[in-house]
Amino acid sequence: MSELSFDCVVVGAGIVGVCCARQLAETGLSVVVLERNAKAGMETSSRNSGVIHAGLYYPPGSLKASSCVDGRERLYQRCLQLGIPHRAIGKLLVASDASELPKLEALHGRAIENGVASVRWLERREITALAPGVKAYAALWSPRSGIVDAHALVDAHRRLAIDHDVVFCFRSAVTALDARGGGWSVAFVDADGTGYRVRTRAVVNAAGLHATELCTLAGVDTGRAGLQTHYCKGDYFAVSSNRGALEHLVYPMPTDAGLGVHLTLNLAGEVYAGPDTEYVERLHYDVDARKADLFCRAVSRYYPGLTPDDFRPAYAGIRPKLQGPSQPFRDFVVDDMRDRGAPGFIAMVGIESPGLTAAEALALRVLQLVNTAIDG
Repeated sequence: MSELSFDCVVVGAGIVGVCCARQLAETGLSVVVLERNAKAGMETSSRNSGVIHAGLYYPPGSLKASSCVDGRERLYQRCLQLGIPHRAIGKLLVASDASELPKLEALHGRAIENGVASVRWLERREITALAPGVKAYAALWSPRSGIVDAHALVDAHRRLAIDHDVVFCFRSAVTALDARGGGWSVAFVDADGTGYRVRTRAVVNAAGLHATELCTLAGVDTGRAGLQTHYCKGDYFAVSSNRGALEHLVYPMPTDAGLGVHLTLNLAGEVYAGPDTEYVERLHYDVDARKADLFCRAVSRYYPGLTPDDFRPAYAGIRPKLQGPSQPFRDFVVDDMRDRGAPGFIAMVGIESPGLTAAEALALRVLQLVNTAIDG
């Protein structure tokens, strides 16, 4: 079995993995990325709404809140710097009736506390002027929310990483992680079943949907550490363009497991509804066309005039949630597993929304952890 040597191994080439690889390599570290799929960004990163989140929802002081707010501005700057397609189209977060006002007011206060100073309250008249098709009792207007071409974003970071000599190994599945001599030996196989070993001083687990499995390979007791993720599937439906034309994102009040079935746009102006939330036991991306009625009812609470015939199945994504059904909020986990018997193994677990927005901020946190692991 051939053996290679790098300062750091990053497992996973989604948006967070490629950002970490680029960030680490820019400081002069040698980096290899191991990705089980044929190219970068094929799982969670490419199966979401491509929304740039402002930071309205997350508890103040949480990593989700801080990394979203910081990452949002870094993302906009990166898009301008590299010409990545994006638009700051703004978002309406709506209260459909008076009973939702306390929740909307709480989210307004939370957004301000998180540093989202641009968010402001809208009354009915202002909502109608901004988005004539939207029916709401009141709303928050978030002008720094937007949309981005997620595929182009991933590829831009991948190309920057390559410019700094990062090696990408696609169709490469990790099979073993062994702590050796103050570092790690990482075994993986390629698409032909040929085995390799990489020696490294630090491992970054950016495996997304498979992050818990990788923690187990590193010898971490994921049950005791609270690192068991749950697959939460979300379906999206395309909304007929002649009935669902919008200029801004429109979101209802969030639910326990997600942000509610909302209306989003892509850069071509096509309108999508979703995602819903369904905890599943296995990875699959089928969209049940029979859900059109449910989606229509959900959207019609704040955007009336649509019928189930206006909704057609589009795509699905799966979120690796740390919180299970009916469980309370869980934050991102980005930490060295030193206290779990795996020093130098940097676990990134539960990286769901707003992971796309937060990616560059999370990569900076990983850089600090890797440098500490290597220097220590």
